[in-house]
Amino acid sequence: MPEKLLRELARQILGSEGEGVWKRIDLIGDIALLNLPFNFKKEKLKPVAEELLKRIPYLKSVWLKSSPIEGVYRTREKMEFLAGEKKSETVYREHGCSYLVDILKVYVSPRLSYEHLRVSSLVKEGETIVNMFAGFGPFSILIAKKRRPFLVYSIDINPYAYYYMVKNIEINKVNGLVEPILGDGIEITKKIKGVDRIIAPLPDLALDALSVALNSLKVKGVLHLYLHVREPKRDVNEVLSEFSSRARVIFWRVVRSIGPRKYQVAVDIEKSDN
Repeated sequence: MPEKLLRELARQILGSEGEGVWKRIDLIGDIALLNLPFNFKKEKLKPVAEELLKRIPYLKSVWLKSSPIEGVYRTREKMEFLAGEKKSETVYREHGCSYLVDILKVYVSPRLSYEHLRVSSLVKEGETIVNMFAGFGPFSILIAKKRRPFLVYSIDINPYAYYYMVKNIEINKVNGLVEPILGDGIEITKKIKGVDRIIAPLPDLALDALSVALNSLKVKGVLHLYLHVREPKRDVNEVLSEFSSRARVIFWRVVRSIGPRKYQVAVDIEKSDN
């Protein structure tokens, strides 16, 4: 869905207030997710939801995100149905892959689409990879489909995420390249040694993931770590300071703003040979 159309719809319905709405609409398959802007009454979103259904032929259902992503399962405690068909399962397509997902049971964010592509593009053929918090599989499956690794250990503790990950491995025909594992990503990664690359896309467990990853990676292996910070450059350096003898930052970028002066940051870390 082009941003231009979302912007026009929000402005037509809400006037000047629409600017705060269109940037907070995520399209996941035939479902739209709306995020309530600060100081905005949610009753005003009902006409936005109904207009989206009228203007986008393939759209079937519109929901409101009513609580933040929380816990190790990375789900929202509350999601409010706004309009259309009351469905939560859909097929989400990204970078040539198709994913069966349920927005009420697994974490889905189109805003990480660029990161999925960026990380996958860095993988070399034959690598062994651990995805510590794999969710429904977008990092793991894209890597397997596009880069032909030796194996991706794809781990998640959420049983629903594991269920959809298994389905998505079959849908995308990457059986044998992605090994789905139900369990604690931290504890399972501790048992896997000498890997080329680790992905840790769960900011709440970033420090635990960093410590474990440095023990599981081979020398010159790379960790893709995701953090929530307030001052990106300062905070990234602070987080890495106690590990400076074992690791070095080779790349970092701000992925997105997640609140007033709070950002999600992607940091690529190489294990040193010290």
